[in-house]
Amino acid sequence: MFGDYSLGDLGSIFAMQGFAGLILFSVYLLMALGLAIIFGQMGVINMAHGEFMILGAYVTWLCSEFFTNYLPSLFSIYFFIAIILAFCASGALGMLVEWTLIRRLYKRPLDTLLATWGLSLILQQLYRSIFGPREVGVNLPDWMLGSLQVTEIIQVQINGLLVMGLTTLITAGVFVMIFRSRFGQQIRAVMQNRTMAGAVGIDTERVDRLTFGLGCGIAGIAGSAFTMIGSTGPTAGQLYIVDTFLIVVFGGAASLFGTIASAFSISQTQSTLEFFLSGSMAKVITLLTVVGILMLRPQGLFTLKVRR
Repeated sequence: MFGDYSLGDLGSIFAMQGFAGLILFSVYLLMALGLAIIFGQMGVINMAHGEFMILGAYVTWLCSEFFTNYLPSLFSIYFFIAIILAFCASGALGMLVEWTLIRRLYKRPLDTLLATWGLSLILQQLYRSIFGPREVGVNLPDWMLGSLQVTEIIQVQINGLLVMGLTTLITAGVFVMIFRSRFGQQIRAVMQNRTMAGAVGIDTERVDRLTFGLGCGIAGIAGSAFTMIGSTGPTAGQLYIVDTFLIVVFGGAASLFGTIASAFSISQTQSTLEFFLSGSMAKVITLLTVVGILMLRPQGLFTLKVRR
């Protein structure tokens, strides 16, 4: 099978495949971070999480079209503006959904599953009505196109490096917010004991709304990153929702470190298997492996230690 390749060529090919896995890892992690906050911290099964991601992708596409047609002189920086707007749009919609729907369903996870599944269908049809059924793609500035030539064989995509840098910043920001800020303490307090948190003066309804909005806003940022590796359509979010839930559950629903480790292992395994097998077979083998591990360790890779 490898007769036509030298060891150096094989090493270069695996390095490129590993870099492709890092790009996939970045998108998975951005999606999973938002879901880990909503599902892991709040216990809400948000089946519409993919649609919040696609909202961010559509906002990025709209920014691309607007700057191309009306502000071409600023087109080179439009992506950074699009990230902020995608976060705000998805976060605002998330807070609206929490206020109108989710707040009535706490402690009823199966009801949140059904409600958000219905919401995902509504949002898909809404996107189809507004943006049309066809997939759209963004225009990228010249400085984001092309690749860096590392060796004669290995090429590193510039937009892939940007996605990984963005993921690193967002992950660090989420870590600081959850574990080093007053708001993060309030989130963890409400998660562990809502009644006691309310008794000591924490506005639990406000914390719930902001937390849900934050998770949806991070999904919007994931949508902006997604536009650089794929086209955007009304149902594109459903392609990632199963993998995202799998990452969160496999890593440990309430563990940030588990989410990172899970996203990395699943993305790299899938990317490596795609070199030997078809994409669908790689997904099947990855899924079966994760399910097998979860049967032995149902709590996931990492679990939080709590006092009893």
